[in-house]
Amino acid sequence: MAQQDREKDRGGVGEAPAGESPRDFVESSAAFEEALAEGAQGTYQLRLYVAGSTPQSQRAITNIKRICEEHLAGRFDLQVIDLYQQPQLTEGEQIIAAPTLIKKLPPPLRRFVGDLSNLERILVGLDLRPRGDEGGR
Repeated sequence: MAQQDREKDRGGVGEAPAGESPRDFVESSAAFEEALAEGAQGTYQLRLYVAGSTPQSQRAITNIKRICEEHLAGRFDLQVIDLYQQPQLTEGEQIIAAPTLIKKLPPPLRRFVGDLSNLERILVGLDLRPRGDEGGR
């Protein structure tokens, strides 16, 4: 009983589930909390779907690379997928226009259509900047 009280005082989680030792339970809870905290600062998984090498596609590629390098330094995985060269990679993604950026991780999933030139909108959508006042509303 004294062990449980000490764990609760340290912010522990209490009793271990049936079949699990208290030590294992505390360690797995700590690992979970660490993974959760890492996820908040974790890697962004981004996919940019483009249609060939059009000027709009080139702008979108340039813009997202700049955004990633400036705001996600070392914390991003960016895939650029040409719809003409790799159409099989669009299955299940519901791409209706190009360029389209999809943020898969961290949740929530987000989609951006266009050349990604509206920096403020992209940063807010990627949760890299808090939402503003939106015109006094």
